[in-house]
Amino acid sequence: MGKLGNTFPIMIRMELWQEALTRTSKGPDLYQWSLKNGARCVMAPMPDATLTCLDFWCKAGSCSELEGEEGLAHFLEHMVFKGSCHLEAGEFDRKIEALGGSSNAATGFDDVHFYVLVPPQEATNALDLLLSLVLTPSLLPKAFSMEREVVLEEIAQYKDQPEEQAFQKLLGNCLKGHPYGRAILGIESSLKALNPEKMDAFHQRRYTGENCCLSIAGSIPSQLQEIISNSLLAEVDKNSTNNSYLKGIGLNFQTGREVIGIPRLESSRLLMAWQVPSASEQEMVVGADLATSLMAEGRRSRLVQQLREELQIVESIDMDVTVLEEGSLVVLEACCAEKHLEHVEKESHNLLRRALDFPPNSQELKRAHQLVKNGLCFNLEASCQIAGLAGNQALWGRSQPLLEPIKYINSWSANRLQHEIFPLLQPENSFTLIANPLQTNR
Repeated sequence: MGKLGNTFPIMIRMELWQEALTRTSKGPDLYQWSLKNGARCVMAPMPDATLTCLDFWCKAGSCSELEGEEGLAHFLEHMVFKGSCHLEAGEFDRKIEALGGSSNAATGFDDVHFYVLVPPQEATNALDLLLSLVLTPSLLPKAFSMEREVVLEEIAQYKDQPEEQAFQKLLGNCLKGHPYGRAILGIESSLKALNPEKMDAFHQRRYTGENCCLSIAGSIPSQLQEIISNSLLAEVDKNSTNNSYLKGIGLNFQTGREVIGIPRLESSRLLMAWQVPSASEQEMVVGADLATSLMAEGRRSRLVQQLREELQIVESIDMDVTVLEEGSLVVLEACCAEKHLEHVEKESHNLLRRALDFPPNSQELKRAHQLVKNGLCFNLEASCQIAGLAGNQALWGRSQPLLEPIKYINSWSANRLQHEIFPLLQPENSFTLIANPLQTNR
């Protein structure tokens, strides 16, 4: 469900774990425990896996930033790889590669995670390297200054992408006043005002025991649990006196409409966003996933069939759920010629309203059920994906089998979708952004 935002190397995708597709009742067995400082740990043993993934999660996404810290979470992700108290700059990458492994990281709105993928016999060595890197970053001034320029350039490149500008404008309008409404990369002025001391304070505030989770999936050494109990993770403070998080404030979603022009935008865009329940309300999230599959996944979906296949007035049309802890979002995006925009918006509205009176037939519903089920199962192809999903669930207190959401699929009948989900996805409940190519004088 939703988007994880991580890109895995091709070698990982080749590591297909077939059993995950057949044991669809719950997925691989998970073993969870907590350290004395509140840090969560979860293991997913996969004895036949060729690679073992160790994935460190922390509630330190951009939602954790205070005023003036915008972009700090992502900047810290960069700085972590610039060395630690026990590793020189570049030493972590060299040692992981020497073990035959790879590493990566990603910062989201709610959390951040760092993972390594190594041969099973190197899991213990990789654990020491990963925890040293993440829990004791050196944050040296020279590296800090150099990496800040890298992050600022990343922001400039992001702003130079017309499609990203349109999407960010949509989020900024419908989520005013909430961190989800601003770019994870942050604000240049805030980044320029940061120093290593402020970053260290953020790290101490957020990287505490109760905010951390270590997830391992693959062939796991028998002594690894004991090693974790005596590792750097066990030495982290349980919590801090300033451990603020925006949990519970709600999104305060804004409806409305705006028309903008964007230079170099290749096609016009119709963007519509709706608020749907948060990640903790998994049954409702599954319902939203089913609804978006019915409307815009594949040629037989209602929006695609009508607007692209029959009327041929869109180049593409997509509708997806982004699952978030404070409240999830459904976003529809249609790309078309500017002359077709009014027609595209009108037909989209008609089809959304039609769903209130004409629920999916048996074939549509069966197809949507299968698409959502496939999506859940295909997220368990590799140890890296399994570690990521298990770690994220454990971090946010959702202690359950990995494929637990599958049980909710059959609870969504056509009638239930008609009365509980499609009323949320009506035009009047959305924020609509119309983005047109802006003609500029040369």
